[in-house]
Amino acid sequence: MKRLTIKDIANHFSVSISTVSKALNDSYEISVSTKEKIQKYAKENNYKPNFNAISLKNRKTKTIGIIIPNMLNYFFAQVFKGVEKVANEKGYKIISCISNESYDKETETLEMLSNGSIDGIILSMAEETELKNDFTHFSTIINEGTPIVMFDRVANSIDCDKVIANDFDGAVNAVKHLSRTGHKNIAFISTLSNLNIGRLRHQGYVKGLENENIALNTDLIINIKEDDYKEYENILTPIFTEKNIDAVIATDESSAIAAMKVAIRKGHKIPDDFSVIAFSNGILARHSSPKLTTVSQHGEQMGATAAERLIDKLELAEEEKQESETIVIKTDIVERKSTKPLFLN
Repeated sequence: MKRLTIKDIANHFSVSISTVSKALNDSYEISVSTKEKIQKYAKENNYKPNFNAISLKNRKTKTIGIIIPNMLNYFFAQVFKGVEKVANEKGYKIISCISNESYDKETETLEMLSNGSIDGIILSMAEETELKNDFTHFSTIINEGTPIVMFDRVANSIDCDKVIANDFDGAVNAVKHLSRTGHKNIAFISTLSNLNIGRLRHQGYVKGLENENIALNTDLIINIKEDDYKEYENILTPIFTEKNIDAVIATDESSAIAAMKVAIRKGHKIPDDFSVIAFSNGILARHSSPKLTTVSQHGEQMGATAAERLIDKLELAEEEKQESETIVIKTDIVERKSTKPLFLN
């Protein structure tokens, strides 16, 4: 006969694993009626705690789990590099996992890692998780004693350390750079409109136009599905033909490079009469022709900061631990050949 687990009890009552655990431990946080129902069910079905699992959970593994949304984004590779550097220095090993932007895969991975394999987790949310707006799997893991540090894509409602880039200011400064090098018809291309980081960059673009006294033209806001990357040029060509555009801010490098190609085919000379800025500062930016000016989110610094915060949580005595906080990494514009140099007085 299959042994009854806490997860089985949670499924039976449609509650979280954390709720069952607290009820079985007679926690004051759970109502008396709920505790009685759960405790009665557990007793009737001969539930016995898995002391091996508990022992494993309480033992330090000196291993950190890191979950990234996809493996194609150079930014996440830079974050991983920063995490790995700090982890190595502190004597920790890393288990790396990919959610493939899937809520279910992310949930399964968290459950797998938190069974005693790791001491803590660093993660960036899957797109599907953000769209579902369901973060209970994070709070469950944290309540069970496994600390989480989120980076880049974070759930604001979850009480944990977070490390983010200043996406809003990055877009504001990109508009400023383009405006002050002579551009007024600045398009905004987003492949991240479903995500909060994409919305922040969009808001920064709008604020940047306002700061530079440039009227907002919603026709120049172009949202593209990220999985359409092979079609970017086909999508942008008719828009560039119909609209008067002399510069582009893109939320990613692939769409920025597609915009440069379309502009060049239309007879523009970059950066003489057409400029492009993209977020990320990855490999594509350095090897495109011309090389791409970017808003650097400092992925390696973000990863190092996340690792430092997590290891502090794991190693500091309880009374020394700091409250959860959100650490903001300042963005910078890295000038290359897709924009004219900015000389400020």
